[in-house]
Order: sequence, then structure tokens, then C-alpha cells
Amino acid sequence: MLHLQVMTAEGPADTRVINATRCMVGRGERADVTLSGWKVHKEHAEIFVSNEQVFVRDLGSMFGTYVDDTKVTTFGPLKPTDAIRIGSHQLHARWARMREGGGEEPADPPRATQAMPAAPASAASAHTATRMPAPVTQRMASTPERTREEPVHSGAPIAPSEVRTASVQIDQDWLGYRRLIQEKLIESFDMRRTDVHRMGDKELREHTEQAIREIFLHMPAGIPADVDKQRLLEEVRDEAIGLGLLEPLLADPTTTEIMVNRVDEIFVERAGRLVRVPLAFSSEKAMMGVIERIVAPVGRRIDESSPLVDARLKDGSRFNAIIPPLALKGPSMTIRKFSKRKLGAEDLIKFGSANAQMVEFLQMAVKQHKNIIVSGGTGSGKTTLLNILSNFIPEGERIVTIEDAAELQLHHEHLVSLESRPANAEGKGQIAIRELVKNSLRMRPDRIVVGECRGGEALDMLQAMNTGHDGSLTTAHANSPRDMLARLEVMVLMAGMDLPVTAIREQVASAVDIIVQQTRFACGSRKITRITEVTGVESGKIQLQDLFEFVETGFTAERKTDGYFTGCDAVPEFYEKLRQIGVAVDLEIFKRAK
Repeated sequence: MLHLQVMTAEGPADTRVINATRCMVGRGERADVTLSGWKVHKEHAEIFVSNEQVFVRDLGSMFGTYVDDTKVTTFGPLKPTDAIRIGSHQLHARWARMREGGGEEPADPPRATQAMPAAPASAASAHTATRMPAPVTQRMASTPERTREEPVHSGAPIAPSEVRTASVQIDQDWLGYRRLIQEKLIESFDMRRTDVHRMGDKELREHTEQAIREIFLHMPAGIPADVDKQRLLEEVRDEAIGLGLLEPLLADPTTTEIMVNRVDEIFVERAGRLVRVPLAFSSEKAMMGVIERIVAPVGRRIDESSPLVDARLKDGSRFNAIIPPLALKGPSMTIRKFSKRKLGAEDLIKFGSANAQMVEFLQMAVKQHKNIIVSGGTGSGKTTLLNILSNFIPEGERIVTIEDAAELQLHHEHLVSLESRPANAEGKGQIAIRELVKNSLRMRPDRIVVGECRGGEALDMLQAMNTGHDGSLTTAHANSPRDMLARLEVMVLMAGMDLPVTAIREQVASAVDIIVQQTRFACGSRKITRITEVTGVESGKIQLQDLFEFVETGFTAERKTDGYFTGCDAVPEFYEKLRQIGVAVDLEIFKRAK
């Protein structure tokens, strides 16, 4: 039997006996132990027995479950003196097995505890404002070998952020108000059978604001006078019908990437550095609503049968979301923002991503219809560089761009943009990148620009490069130009064609002219670290020739990667041909810096 002693600040302790090995704690109808208070979720936590020992598991509640003063996901085994804190309540749990002849097997009785003190103003200050009962304090002082940093747990793993102190503190009281108003707003819409889908943006906005104001007026306890009601209204409204807390982050020009690990764990990238922000969604339901509002306008869907999605925002930013059962901590999303100002060649030089000689060479290579692959890791700036290179294409040429989620923004009049399509709910209707590449060959393109090659489409891309569509551009993931060639071979084999490696290498060497390696350094800076020419195949191996490289020399005073760009004393073959036919080219740019 589970023996639970429940205490609140207002009344005496209440002892509950549960004749089972597990019980749910919350304020909903399904809860075995019902607790009151707006900080208590309907299904807040679970107390269960494993191997004759008691454990507690939080069920994804917004305000969390605490053992003494430490927020936990799963914790155990619990001692009778361990205080489980849920909202303004304190629980002590112990387990006793029934004997065959009746009665309980002896178990350590819970020690006497003091009445629980009043709950602190916010969970953020619970570590300092809440006094623990004296026996708990004595036990922690006398048994240092069992600390809160090293809990024994079972079931779902405890994330590192659950154990270590968070880098930011979220105002739990404010989050509670938002969550409460959000729930009442949904109930209000349901009771009135409000069809929000038929409303225009302005009407929906006004209707939502009016409903929230009515909730403020009719709340039994009311909203404290020191709470900013206008801010609360705006945040609840944005989360209900807009993008919620993403809106100010998207509007912030210093933010380049937004990463939501779960509803209350949000990071942003600023100046190449990742920092956690003190923001949180009010609930997983609210976060799922935001995700659905992003993917629906671009014809994508996300649900349990299709739990991951790629999409784009109205401003062209790349969006990715993944939800349970694939995401164990709850819905997660990543947004890679794109600058409102379109970057150009001068920005590569300004930001130290390349020097003038490298930009001059790349511009000449694009104009001379050289096939270029931009190689690099995730977040290294491949798509941004591809966009800059694409804008070197002379006016008057017909360009076909092919992407999974449209991101490229080219300033050309003669442009056709294609986007792949995922399967529908029945698993039909998928149009893959490979099909679009094949179709583009029938569209009379002068240039084909593929956002990224990941699989069998690499074969079709190489075929296009080898069949009169010179000047094609694409990106792929690789750590170096040599690795890029190895990846191309693998991707060609993914097309299902049983081709010998020698034939693939001949095809690659004939199709690819230039590989541009883009690197993101630990300091957050992004640079073109190598520009390499593919010169042919010799003894069954593709031959490469470095034209430019970035040489690291250390770090600046601001701990940024320091170094210089230089030529490699090698002139590409097409430059020699241009010089022979009388085109003015500068061969001095390839000289190695002294």
C-alpha cells in the first residue's frame, strides 16, 4: 500500500492510503489524489513503486514537481522524509506490502514534520524563500553521500538541465497566469462554439481580445493589481492566434536562429553564440497550435502519423518541427532566420568570410558557367553563400531552383521556383527532389540550382551538369572537398543504380568544376576555408587542386578565430583558356600570401 501524507499551508496534514503500486496526483477527475490550486496540473505527477521502493515522476506539468527544493523529472527511491512539492502542497510517501495473513509488513514510519510554510512568491525564488522542515534539513546534513545532484531514477531519463541549475529563471507566476487565461480562453471558444476559421485576421484579433477581457472580469480570484494586464492580454492573444513568444524573437534583428527544445527551454543564437532566454510557452497544446499555424499555409501537416515537418515562414526563414513520439521531451522546433536585407558579395568581405580575390574568382566562375558545389556543415552558411553565388548569374538566363522548403531569394526576372511535396495522410502524393530535377530538364533551363543534395537526386544533378546544363549550383554536407567527393559517390549509389565506382568517379570529375568549402568556427564566425578545383581522374582517383584557402593563426582579443586568406599558387584550367582567347583575367589573385 502507498501511504501519502498531504500537507498544505492552510490546514492540518491529511493521510491517504492507496491500495495500488502507483497513483496519479493532480486536480483532474482522473487523479487518485486530488490537489487544489492553479499551479497544479490536471495530471501533474505520478507516484509509483518499483522494486519495493517509491519513485515520483512529473507528467509534463508546467510548474513542475519538486523533491525538497530541486525540480525533478523522475526521482527515487524516495525516503519517508523526502518532501514532494506540488504547487502549494507537500507530500511524503512510503510503501508497505500486505502480509499474507493480513496486516502490513513493518516499514519505517514517517518522521514528524512541521506544518508546511506558505508557498513562496514564485518558483524561481523557491530555493531561497522556502524553509524545509527541520527533519529534512537534518537528514540532508547528516547523509552527504546522497545528494540532489546524483539522484537514482528509473523510467524516463533525467535531462542534464533538470539536474543542474538552469542558466535563466522563468517567472513561474507569470507563466501560470498565462496558462490559466489560455485554458479559459479555449473553454470560452468551445462553449460559444466559435468558428475561428471563418473570421478574418482583424475580426479574430478583436474577438480574442474581447474574450480575454471578459475572462479578466469574471475570474473568481481576480488578477493581482501589480500584474500588467495589457502585456498579459497581448501574450495570451499572440499565443492563441499568432506565433506567441516567437514573434518578438523573429522581430529581433540580432537573433539569427531560434531553438525550442521544449515548451520551457528556449535558446537563440546571437552573434554566433547560443544563449537561453527566460521565455516559455504556456503549454504543449499552445506550442502545437503555433506549429500548426506555421505549417498549414504552406501545405504541410504534422501529427502522430507524420511527426516531423520542414516549412518556411512568410519572411523566408527555414522552419523545422518534430513532435512526440519522436521528440521525447515534447514538441521541438528550430527556426533559421534570414536577414531582411539581402546579402551580397560585399558582405562576404565585410564580415570576413572571404577576401576580394576569392569573391572575384567566384563571380568569374559563375559567369563562365562552371558547376559549383558549396560544401559545409550544418549552420555553416551554405544556403546564404548559394544565394549570393546565384545572384552572380547574368540577367537573361532562365533559372530553375529546386528545394525542399523554398529559401533561396534570387533577384532575377526569368526565374522558376520549385518545391518538393511530402506525402499526404494516406501516404500518397509525395513529389521528391529527384522528380523535380528530372522535370526541370524539360523546362529549358540555362541554370539549375538545387538547394541541397541529400540522396539519389545527386545522380540526376550530375547528369544535368554533364548534358548541357553547365553553371548549375547546389549544396551538400561535408567536412572538406575530398569528403564532398566521397559523399557524392555514396549519394549516387543511393539512387539505386548499380554503377561501378570508376564510372561514378568519371561522372563526378566530368560534372563538378569547383568545390567551395564553408566552415562555421567555434566562435560563431563563418568563413570560406577552401576553394578547390576538380581537375580530372588519374589512376582511379579524382584529382583536386586548391586555389584558395584560409590559414588560421590563432584568436583575436575578442576570442574570435584569426587568420588570413591566400591563394595557393595554382591557376585553374578555365582561367588559362580565358587568357588564351583574349579575355582579361587577373592571375595575380592566385599567388600565395607571403
